[in-house]
Amino acid sequence: MKYDLTVTIDKASGFCFGVVYAIDMAEDILDHEDYLYCLGDIVHNDEEVKRLTDKGLRIIDHEQLQELRNEKVLIRAHGEAPSTYELALKNQLTLIDASCPVVLKLQNRIKNSHDDEEQILIFGKHGHAEVVGLQGQTDGKAIVFQDLAELDQVDLPSKFTLYSQTTKSTDKFYQIKDELLSRGYDVKANDTICRQVSNRYTDLEKFVVNYDKIIFVSGKKSSNGKVLYDVCKKYNNNSYFISNIEEIDFSWFSPKDKVGICGATSTPMWLMEEVKSFLQNH
Repeated sequence: MKYDLTVTIDKASGFCFGVVYAIDMAEDILDHEDYLYCLGDIVHNDEEVKRLTDKGLRIIDHEQLQELRNEKVLIRAHGEAPSTYELALKNQLTLIDASCPVVLKLQNRIKNSHDDEEQILIFGKHGHAEVVGLQGQTDGKAIVFQDLAELDQVDLPSKFTLYSQTTKSTDKFYQIKDELLSRGYDVKANDTICRQVSNRYTDLEKFVVNYDKIIFVSGKKSSNGKVLYDVCKKYNNNSYFISNIEEIDFSWFSPKDKVGICGATSTPMWLMEEVKSFLQNH
């Protein structure tokens, strides 16, 4: 069957400036050197990571970092805890710091805007690189939670300060703040969500309603991708999440469908272009 699909890519989708900055730095170095170490996946997208590892990027974890000496290591956009910088000094490592400016600003705020007795709560994903870095600014004393139900098991003080991972939902953050206030807590809430990310919610709402089907392209490890896909699904129920063209199922489509393609802040434009080409040439 020939589907004759009309396919359009959302111009507002694709890498945020923090990811662009990190990847540009990596590529600049790999243009002149055979390899470059990167602490963790440079972006939560397996296709883009493979493209860069093919160019010489070597992904390592914190355990492997401890074994390195006299090497260059890229710090990705998510940022790192102070202990990473201390280890780099000890092991004579040259850090290429591509931490997102928004994340760095948040780290500095958490580290320097509170006294030692003040309890800090961080609304974020457990184990996420950015959240680990943020918690490191408090010597591990901050309480991280993904959902309010987790706090039911925690003996909270009457007064605390609330922060958010930069890629979380703005609406969810304020719902959490209001609920904690309604429970009688004295909450000082700091909205630290990246506006380049949060503005995409509104952009997507407007984009997805114009199409019969939506293909949302994202790495499965991207927390931002999960949030943005939920936005797509809310406003267009015929939305499908894929990581690459192998996951496309043509039973989703009808002939003459108008198809919209969009993605996370960690989704490369070249991958969305590849999906568009595949759909048009099937």
